[in-house]
Amino acid sequence: MSGDRPADRPQAGEPHPSDERRTAPEQVARTALARARRAARAKGLRPGAPGPAAQTRAGAAGPDARDPQLVGVTAKALVADMGWQADLTAGTLAGRWAQVVGDQVADHCEMVSLEAGLLTVRASSTAWKTELSLMTAALVARCDDELGPGVVVEVRVLGPGGPGFGRGRLRVPGRGPRDTWG
Repeated sequence: MSGDRPADRPQAGEPHPSDERRTAPEQVARTALARARRAARAKGLRPGAPGPAAQTRAGAAGPDARDPQLVGVTAKALVADMGWQADLTAGTLAGRWAQVVGDQVADHCEMVSLEAGLLTVRASSTAWKTELSLMTAALVARCDDELGPGVVVEVRVLGPGGPGFGRGRLRVPGRGPRDTWG
């Protein structure tokens, strides 16, 4: 029984010495199978035992990823995946402008843009431009309350816009419309 020494026996899952007469592709397959079995045993898996995916029952009670989802959950995921959050926030502010800043202020200024925390507002006159410039901290606080903190960090107030009379062949000398136009 000297031939039955543990050193002479092949380990479990390894090809037996009598396998030498088999063809090369068969030996490669057996070696790969033995390697896969050793890796499975190292992970704690046993042949014939159900894997982790088979342990969940199909049709079991409880929420599942295949269940219908609420529209709000799906819309939030879509907005996050597509990177639309900044545009959605700017659209929300534009739509609720009168509620956020108040009716009197909304009558004399309009939102131009909201980009990277910078809210740009156009005033109807230079007097309202000055007034809004003094109210920038209050506007940021109102936006924080309505839209969430950090959405609006800075407010830039622009003066009234209108056609320029300083160019062209029909230019009239003089001071022009100055403060407001219309």
